[in-house]
Amino acid sequence: MKILAPFRFIAGIALPPRCAGCGTPVAEDHRFCAICWTGLRFLGPPWCAGCNQPFAFDRGDDARCAACLADPPRHAGVRAAVAYGPIARTLALRLKYGGRIAFAETMARQMRRLLPDEVDLLVPVPLHRWRIWSRGFNQAALIADAIAKLSGVGHDRTVLTRPRRTILLRGLGGRQRAKAVSGAFAVPSRDRVRGKAIALVDDVYTSGATADACTRVLLKAGARSVVILCWARVLPASDD
Repeated sequence: MKILAPFRFIAGIALPPRCAGCGTPVAEDHRFCAICWTGLRFLGPPWCAGCNQPFAFDRGDDARCAACLADPPRHAGVRAAVAYGPIARTLALRLKYGGRIAFAETMARQMRRLLPDEVDLLVPVPLHRWRIWSRGFNQAALIADAIAKLSGVGHDRTVLTRPRRTILLRGLGGRQRAKAVSGAFAVPSRDRVRGKAIALVDDVYTSGATADACTRVLLKAGARSVVILCWARVLPASDD
């Protein structure tokens, strides 16, 4: 509205947009300064056709990493905007524990480019109700909301639930994480996922235990496919 324009101008001077990584003033909201931008490792092809782990060079459209050849994943890939590193970690922690909910859109803007065209529905990784009560929000749901607004793809916060409370996964190994989340997720209404291509949205992909547990439940409920869409991905020491 034109009547608000002067107030936005004043606010822009008094409270200028700041880099999501370090807080340095920048030209627009949800932008990074040059130093933080170059400090982010953006991910994309060439990558493994099974899990989307990046390759150092192009091996062909159907090339798969050793892990996917040995044990093909249930999901249709893990599409992460950036590799997990100091700046990516800062954003994730400030959103999750610092209440900087505007960072959800910052992440969503970078994740949007990796959203497959065939996706019908965005589904955030759910939190248990007590975790939402203590934190005040589900960061994955905020990111999914922002991606939905940017892309026009439908989203549903309630299609996947977490009826069983689990221990904190931070610091646990892959097997311990898998055991902790086993049976923790549910799909209350199969009709809402049957035949749909789903993008499961989360902030950080670590061991894959949570995403795998969610994927298993969604596919069992009749989803056509599930691709993981996240802000950052922890990569192995050597990803070539």
